[in-house]
Amino acid sequence: MAAPKASSIAYAEDFISPHPVIESAARRGEELGATPISSGAGATLRMLAAAVQARHVVELGTGAGSSGLWLLQGMPRDGILTTIDSDPECQRAAKEAYAAAGIPSQRARVISGDAASVLGRLTDGAYDLVLVDADEDGYPVYVEAALRLLRPGGVLVLHNMLLNGRVADPAARDETTSTLRDLGKKLRDEEGLVPALLPVGDGLLVAVRR
Repeated sequence: MAAPKASSIAYAEDFISPHPVIESAARRGEELGATPISSGAGATLRMLAAAVQARHVVELGTGAGSSGLWLLQGMPRDGILTTIDSDPECQRAAKEAYAAAGIPSQRARVISGDAASVLGRLTDGAYDLVLVDADEDGYPVYVEAALRLLRPGGVLVLHNMLLNGRVADPAARDETTSTLRDLGKKLRDEEGLVPALLPVGDGLLVAVRR
């Protein structure tokens, strides 16, 4: 990457500073092995949630709560985040982070369980935004469920869609990389979506459901 472009991307990533509670949650996520989203990706999530006035949001992959806090910052005060994770320690850390940020417990529903199973119990067309930031090999299944949950005009967000540069490298053909590459192309060509791939964090694929 040319030096000016790399500098511009680094500048954009750090353009919005996270709240100290988000910084603390991100550090806790690192300790737990749940890599947090970057500040640039978090600021994008906050902006998207604000743009669609997202009152009902689903997050796959709670981590230690940093991405949820970014989303909640952009959501209206009556917005409810439903976040799904199978790791009890991550869930505890996220609940602590929400409490530290002054988020009422009724605004952040932390659900334990397999993401695909939990998604199957949620209401079709009832959500304004769905963030997928879980195990990448499961993304095709998660996306199918997420599109069912989104209302028209709702926003699908997939994190890690560049996978540390591997998706853009045609020589990278491992199963996970191929899964994400193929999924990205499928969503790009889907007539019912308006997509964009953003080079923030580890790549955010954002798509609005028509």
